[in-house]
Amino acid sequence: MCRHLAYLGPAEPLGRLLTEPPHSLFRQAWAPRRQRHGTVNADGFGVGWYACDDPVPARYRRAGPIWADLSFTDLARVVRSGAVLAAVRDATLAGADAEAAAAPFAAGRWLFSHNGAVAGWPDSAASLVSALPPVDLLSLQARTDSAFVWALVLHRLRLGDEPEHALGETVRQVAEAAPASRLNLLLTDGTTIAATAWGDSLWYRTEPGRGTVVASEPYDDDPLWQEVPDRTVLTASRAGVLLAPLEDPANSPTPGRARAGASPSPKEPCR
Repeated sequence: MCRHLAYLGPAEPLGRLLTEPPHSLFRQAWAPRRQRHGTVNADGFGVGWYACDDPVPARYRRAGPIWADLSFTDLARVVRSGAVLAAVRDATLAGADAEAAAAPFAAGRWLFSHNGAVAGWPDSAASLVSALPPVDLLSLQARTDSAFVWALVLHRLRLGDEPEHALGETVRQVAEAAPASRLNLLLTDGTTIAATAWGDSLWYRTEPGRGTVVASEPYDDDPLWQEVPDRTVLTASRAGVLLAPLEDPANSPTPGRARAGASPSPKEPCR
């Protein structure tokens, strides 16, 4: 159910991240190597990126498969960014809401993607409706489980939760209502990345000074890639990655579970 990727680091052409690697997100649309559910991600795609000195990201989304969009390769060749979130989609309900259902979802400075499915959707989520203000329900970007999960996360962010807490609490909330759900969530504001591994694969690759990638699966065979254990919340910056278990609500990300490095660094200067 979907593949996604987020990047923070020096500005790169989108193509260097999304189309050029041997096992890029582009290729994962039809030939993922580590996808546990579904085989083809042809129900839409999207990429969001941050331009220099603008906190609100741009997005390019389509309802069809990424390989059928003849304009995307050209766009990816020339657009550069130091902060990117992209996804290819395998829909829980095929055809639901077309482009509006394609990640990344956006609000203000945030970009969000969900790899997985809410088990028993929509019946299983009925008990969670009361957690949202009515205006949030009326403003859902699509009638899908991913859009609903995004509304839950965004509500917590607006209440002041840190990104990793907003993701972790949402995952626990949805998993309690629908225990068989797969809830790999990915969130960025262009400066940090937060992600959860809950029921599907998640990997990261980080080199201090050269950037961090968090992805459903590696886009090449570089030995720097590290797999994130299931039931984990990840936070990342351009300086490194922190991991913490999701089972215990009292836990929060600490360097003790992390590989790689240094304390968080400021946003990459524009070039």
